Formats: sequence, structure tokens, C-alpha cells
Amino acid sequence: MMERAHELRTKPARDGTSRSAPRLAASSVLQGTREVILIHGSEEYRLKLTSNDKLILTK
Repeated sequence: MMERAHELRTKPARDGTSRSAPRLAASSVLQGTREVILIHGSEEYRLKLTSNDKLILTK
């Protein structure tokens, strides 16, 4: 599957309301690397792209 690096799309909420969540291509988050650290408040989370092309988020 080909993804554009900085593509931002929205999708209807699962409950059928008109709310929507931003959708980001994983490639735009990873910025050409296989691992990034996300900071949420005072916590750090590691997002890794595996050799099987899956994403793993760990604290």
C-alpha cells in the first residue's frame, strides 16, 4: 500500500456521528525512521515499525 508522506484525512466516527478523527500516514509520523518517541504529558512512548511492517507502541 502506498501512502503519501503528509496526507491528512478524516473519517466518520464509529458511532455514526459527524465527529471525525484526523488520520495520519505512519510514514509521516516515523519520518523515514523505524522508531520514534512520542511524548504525552510527562510520559514517553516508543512507536516501532517491525520487520513485518507492523506498528508497536510501548511505554
